[in-house]
Amino acid sequence: MNDAPDVTADAQRTAERATSALFAGDRASQALGMRITGVRPGWARVLMLVRPDMVNGHAICHGGLVFALGDSAFAFACNSYNDSTVAAAAAIDFLAAAREGDELTAEASELWRTRRNGLYEIVVTNQRGERIALFRGRSYRIDGQVVDLVTAPPDRR
Repeated sequence: MNDAPDVTADAQRTAERATSALFAGDRASQALGMRITGVRPGWARVLMLVRPDMVNGHAICHGGLVFALGDSAFAFACNSYNDSTVAAAAAIDFLAAAREGDELTAEASELWRTRRNGLYEIVVTNQRGERIALFRGRSYRIDGQVVDLVTAPPDRR
């Protein structure tokens, strides 16, 4: 899952372990068929296939599901440091329609981060690389960690 050669091995391992643990308990992302295809500190890429049950009365992907994809990528990116982090605000601009059978990719990138807050930009594209939506999220760090990296069993590390 490493797409950045300049990330330290420890930071990359932390990002992978935290993201894996978060995804393991994320029933919503799992139910929507999302797949994490890349992660590193402050960055994540998540894919989702638009299924027949995801389209609205206009035969396009329901906007709430495009938002959910962006939100999941946002969550994985901002939790990649293993600090428990939640959304404080989010907004989306829909640029084009996604249709049944499209494979959507949400790529989340950290723009700014302090001890408690972060700002992330998520670009959602289809399989042709066309922009479907731009999502921006503001994160807030809460107490705790996603996974205990010291005592977690090997399959949860």
